[in-house]
This record gives sequence, structure tokens and C-alpha cells, in this order.
Amino acid sequence: MKLTPFSYLPEQGPDRYDMRVPRKTLPLADGSGFVILAHQSAGGYAVERYDADLKKQWSATIPVAPDETLEAFGRGDKQALVVLHHKDDAGQNLAVVAVNLQSGQRSPAKVVMSASPRDRRPGVSISPDGSRLLAFRYFATGQQVKSIAATLFDQNVLQLEEKTYDFRDIGDFFSPAVHVANDGTQYVTLVSDGMKKLTVRRYLPGAKTDVKVLGVPVGGVFGGRAVTVRDAKFTVLNDGSLYAAALCADYETGEYYSLKVVKYDFSGNGDMKFSPEFRFTPAYLAEVSKASGLDVKRLDDLYLSDLLLTADKQLVVAAEKHFEEGGSEAPVHARELHLFGYNEFGSPTWHSLVAKDQVAPAVDAYTGIGFRAAVFGNTVQLLTLETRDKKSDLYLRRVNAQTGVVGSPERLKLNVADDQQLAYVKDFTAWLGEKTIVGVSRPSKKSAALQLEKIVVK
Repeated sequence: MKLTPFSYLPEQGPDRYDMRVPRKTLPLADGSGFVILAHQSAGGYAVERYDADLKKQWSATIPVAPDETLEAFGRGDKQALVVLHHKDDAGQNLAVVAVNLQSGQRSPAKVVMSASPRDRRPGVSISPDGSRLLAFRYFATGQQVKSIAATLFDQNVLQLEEKTYDFRDIGDFFSPAVHVANDGTQYVTLVSDGMKKLTVRRYLPGAKTDVKVLGVPVGGVFGGRAVTVRDAKFTVLNDGSLYAAALCADYETGEYYSLKVVKYDFSGNGDMKFSPEFRFTPAYLAEVSKASGLDVKRLDDLYLSDLLLTADKQLVVAAEKHFEEGGSEAPVHARELHLFGYNEFGSPTWHSLVAKDQVAPAVDAYTGIGFRAAVFGNTVQLLTLETRDKKSDLYLRRVNAQTGVVGSPERLKLNVADDQQLAYVKDFTAWLGEKTIVGVSRPSKKSAALQLEKIVVK
């Protein structure tokens, strides 16, 4: 294990609960190290490059004004990209600061999207490999979005094209989100038809009119019960396809009904693969009761967390129980993980439950508890901060994505502090390889200092 001191200032105000940038450590594509986005002072951030042995290569300061907040962080093979949101009485905009990965040289901020101060906050999507950046703004009547204007950039923040996505033909919908793929293809995901349908609209780069629409109903009336989407997650995964998962619930009672999974494959004819639903039956509730040690009569506070794809196209869907005791300042709990495995044909093959009991002050709930996941071969690794057998530490579990078998938690022996002060910031957790993890935590000895750690696991 290697350690080096690390400076970090927790976010203040509403941004301390903000999940816009949940990953602040990004491994470099060539395996030579990683870049970190560190919040080191009230007036700014720093992008820092480290080699694989935690030696700092350079640090580039990114000033942030009082009326600016962090919007996104990504990296290509040449530059790291930091996106800032600025808002005042005159308007709002998104600006990109690019940092050269070799030299640490920072470019001047470049505005990529502007909007009026009364409009919805504009957004940005960065492709998985960092080679494309898409900035977009919303045009709405009341709460209903009517269209989105988007501008596509390359990783040097040079404009490639502009597009408008027109939604006037699809009536009411919710939760529009925009995703950009490595080749510049743009996907707009929607929950439509009264929270019953998962719809994806694909816009090819350069094409003016070619809009491919794939939608699948996941809600409806079943056995006299009106079932709607309670939570949905769309992700472009490493096979180039877009996957969606939806937790559906009884509209009247809120009782969770089923998990539904869809693969949108736009190659060839443009196809959808709709997996058989997974019902939350009394037998499943009995399994949850056994795993959690509680008498579970119904599922509550369950949210989709990750969609993960293995080398053999096994899909793993992870959901987590996450709740507040009551009120925004009350402690927050993260409980058991619900894992669901699907084979390469989209059929459900297994499900597993990972029991954990995490609690944190509200201010740390999004940075300390929960979990991090990574895929290597056909194994999913899960990392959590837990107190087990009176030992507060980071624990690693391995899940066989073909069988769902979950290995015993392995203590990483960092001895993370357990004193209700900031002890672990999972935003900085990343895998450099199957056996090498970097992270930021504070040891249990009497110290207020966080440290950046490199952990080599067996």
C-alpha cells in the first residue's frame, strides 16, 4: 500500500448533496496513472495528474467564482475536461476548461451553451472515452419539454455540429436525458405515456432528419393493478448498445412490482431485446428478510445504481436501498444491494442480495456510503465502507457474473476512522486494474488529514 497526503474541501450549501460529478478520479487510458478533480479551496478546484505510484506529475488550478458550480468532469486521451455552470441575473451558461494531460497546461474557459436565467439548467454529456462532448439546453412550456437544442464538440472543444430534438409529436413525458456515444451518436431517453413507457430517440452525427425511435411499454394494468415506472436508468455500455432498467410499482400503493430490462440495439435493423420481467414476489421478500435480518413485508426506498456488462455480455443490474431517517439533516442509511444477472440473450439467470448496514450524517451521505463497482472479465468487484466485527474499513466483494455467487467481504486494512467526521470520499475511488484500487480516506488514528491511497489486493 502507498499513501500520500490529500487536500479536500467538502462542498458547501446545496451542492454538498449534488451528484453531478460522482466520479472525481479517472484512470488514464494507457494505464500510466490517473487524474483527479480535487476541491481544495472555496475559490476553486484543481486537476491533478498522478502516476501509478501516487507521484504527482502536475496540478492545474481551476478558479470557480461564487456564482459558478461544477457541472461535469471527463477525460479523453489528450485532455481532461472540466465543465462549469455559471448563473446570474443576466443569464446562465456552461463553459469548458480543457487541461492538457501531458503538460497540465490549462486552456481558457470556452462557453459551449447559453440560456436565459429563467430556463431549465442546461446540461452536458461526455462520451465514455472522452472524445465527444455534447452541450444542450431545454425549451419548455411550463414543466413540459418541447425541444432540446444540442451542440456537439470534439475533445479539443471544437464545434462539430448543432442539432434540435423536437418532441412535439410524443405528448407528455418525463425525465429527458441526453447521452453521447464515442462516435458522436446522440441518444435522448424518456419515460413517456404516463410513466409507462421507456423510449429512446437516436440521432446520428451529421444526419439532418434520420431519427430512429424505439419505445417499449413496461407499465400498464396487470391483474387490475395500474403499474408505472418508479425508477429508471439508461446507460450506453461498452458494446455500443444502450441498456435500460426500470423498477415498476403499483401506482396506488407504491408497492414494488417488478424489474424490467431492455437492450436497445441500433445496429442493423434497429432492434430491442426485452428481457422477461423479474417479479418481486413474496418468495423474494422472504429472501430479502433473510439477508437483512429484518421482517420485510414490502420493498421500500430501492433505487437503481449501476448497469454493468462483462466481457461475455453478461449484464448485471444493481439496485440499493437508500433512505433518510426523516428530514434533510437526518442521518442517511444505505442498506442491502439487490443484484440481478442476465445472460447474453437477455434472460434473467440469477439474483443475489448483499447485506450491508451503512449510516452517515446527511452531509456525508452521498460521498461516504453506498458502493463502487467495477468489472474485470466475468467478475464484478464491489467496494464499500462498513463497520464489521467492530472494524471500520473498506471491504471488497467479488461477484461471479455468470452464477451470482458473492464472495466473502475482504477487509482492505486501511482502518478507516469511525467518528462521524469525514472519513472516506468514494468520489475518488477508482480501479487502475483488477488488483489495484486508488481511493481517499482518513485513518482511525487521531488525525484530521485525508490521504490518497493505492491498495493492491490479492
